[in-house]
Amino acid sequence: MDIIGHLARTVTPAVLADNHNPQNESLLKQFYALFIAKLADQESFTRVGSQEIHRDDLGLFDRLWTDEGQKNHIAEELAAHNNVDTISVKGLIASAAPLAFNEIKSLAGSVPIPQFLRDNLESYRNHIPTWATSVLPAGLLGLGASAAGAHAAHATTTNTTATPAGHRISDTTSTEPLVREEKESGGFLKALLPIIGLIILAALAWALLKGCQKDPAPVATPEQTVQQPAEPAVTGNTALAPAVLSLATGEGNELFACRINAGNEELSNTVMTAVKDVFGTGGDNCRADIDDGFATDMPAAPHLAAILPLIKNTPNANVIIEGNDVRIDAPDQAQLDKLVADIKAAAPELNVVATGPVDFDAEVKQSIADATTAMDNLGENPDPKDVARALSLQVINFAVDKTDIPAENQAVLDRAVEVMKQVPDMQLLILGHTDSDGDDAYNKDLSQRRAEAVKAYLVSKGADAAKLMTKGMGETDPIATNETENGKFRNRRIEFTVYDESVAGMDTPITVTPSDSADIKAPTAEATTEPQADTAQ
Repeated sequence: MDIIGHLARTVTPAVLADNHNPQNESLLKQFYALFIAKLADQESFTRVGSQEIHRDDLGLFDRLWTDEGQKNHIAEELAAHNNVDTISVKGLIASAAPLAFNEIKSLAGSVPIPQFLRDNLESYRNHIPTWATSVLPAGLLGLGASAAGAHAAHATTTNTTATPAGHRISDTTSTEPLVREEKESGGFLKALLPIIGLIILAALAWALLKGCQKDPAPVATPEQTVQQPAEPAVTGNTALAPAVLSLATGEGNELFACRINAGNEELSNTVMTAVKDVFGTGGDNCRADIDDGFATDMPAAPHLAAILPLIKNTPNANVIIEGNDVRIDAPDQAQLDKLVADIKAAAPELNVVATGPVDFDAEVKQSIADATTAMDNLGENPDPKDVARALSLQVINFAVDKTDIPAENQAVLDRAVEVMKQVPDMQLLILGHTDSDGDDAYNKDLSQRRAEAVKAYLVSKGADAAKLMTKGMGETDPIATNETENGKFRNRRIEFTVYDESVAGMDTPITVTPSDSADIKAPTAEATTEPQADTAQ
C-alpha cells in the first residue's frame, strides 16, 4: 500500500487549497514520512492515540514531538530543502498532521496503527530524509511489527527494486479494507443488482417502443438532447472562486484598505455590515465586486463579529479571508502570533496561518497560472468584466524603476489580445499602482508609465489602441498596508477594469470620477524614458 501517495492525493489538496506548488507538495510528502514513522513507534503513538483527534486539531504535531529542538529542526530542514519559509512550514505541518492521522486511522482499520505502519514500512522508508534520523526513535526504521511483520517486511524488501511501493498506485484505494468489509456484509444487495438492472432495461425498452408509436412530432426530442451539451458549460462554472474579504488596518487601528468578492448581494451586504459594525464609517471605503463567478457563502461569515475586532486591535495588519483560509501578515511578530492564536480560538474550524516572507518567483508563477486558467475558462464571447478579472490576476513584477514587461507575463497578455478581438466593443482601463516607497509624485508617474507600457505591448500584438485607456494611481489606492513586504508586493500591481463601467461608478476595482477622468490617457507610443531616481517600485 502506497501510504504516502494516498496522503498526497487526499490530505495535500485540503491543506494547500489554492496554494499548490511543487515545493509545498514535496515538503508535505517528506513530512508525511516523518509523521508516519513517528506514529509507528508505540511509545510516541501512546501520547496521542488514546485521544480523539479532530480534523482541526492543530496541536497534534506539538503533542507528538514534545522536544522543542526537534520540532524546530524539522521545520527548519523542511524549509531549507524545499525553499519555503519556516513560518509557512509550521503552518502547513500543523494543518496536515490531524488530517493525515485520521486518514491513516481509516487505512489501518481494525489493525493497531503502530503495527499497521510497521507492516508497511517499505511504502514510506525511502521518503524519509537523511537528516531526519535525529528526530525519530533510534532503530525504528530497521524493525518490523512482530516476527510475522518482520518476515513480511523482508519479503517486501526483496522485491522493492522491481516494484517500488510508490508505483503501486492501483493498490492505494483510500479505504480498501473497509470497502471489502462492506461488500461482504452487503451480499443481499449485491445479489439484487442484476435483477434491478434487468428491470431498468425493460422499462427503458418499453418507453422507447411507446415513443416510436406516437405521432412523428416527437422527433423534436433529439433536438433537445443535442442542445444539452450547453449544460456542461453551466456545470463547469459550478467550480466557483471562493468569496473573499481582504482588509488591512492602519497605524491607528483604522480600516486602511478593504475589498470584498462575493457571489451575490446578500453575502456582500452581510460582510459589509459586519465590517461597518466594527470599523464604523471607515467601512464606507470597503469596495465590493459582486459576480456569479464567486461563491455565495463564506465559511468565516458567522465568525466575523468575533474576528474583526481582533483584527482592528492589531495595527498594520493584512488579513485575507478566502474560503476556509485566513492568511495574516503584520510587521510586529508578537502581535502577529497573538492575532493568529486569537482567531484560531475564535473560529477553530478555519485554517488560520501567518503569511511568511514573499517568495517572489513562486507568487508570480502562481498568479500567471491562475490568470491562464481564468483565460481558459472565458469561453466564447466573454463578459468584459470577466476578461478584466482574468488579466488582473497575474502579477507583473516589474524591475525596480523599470517598465519592461517581464517575459513570463507576455503569454497571458498575448492571449488577452486574441480575446479582445472576439469582443470588439470592449474598452479596458489599465491601472498602474505602486507601494508607498519614494515620492508621491514620482510614484504616480512611474505607475502611469507602467500602465502605458502594458498598453503598448498589447497594441504591438494587435490590440486596438483606441479601446485601451491608462491611468497611473501611484500609491493612492492600496489593497494592503505598506508596513510589510507582503503588503508592498501586493500593492505594486497592474489592474484591468472595464472603462465604461469605471466612468459610471459601478462595482469595479476603481471608480473614476469626473474630477480625475482627465488624467486618463490613451497613448499610442511606448513609455517615456526612465528617470534616474531609484526610490519606488
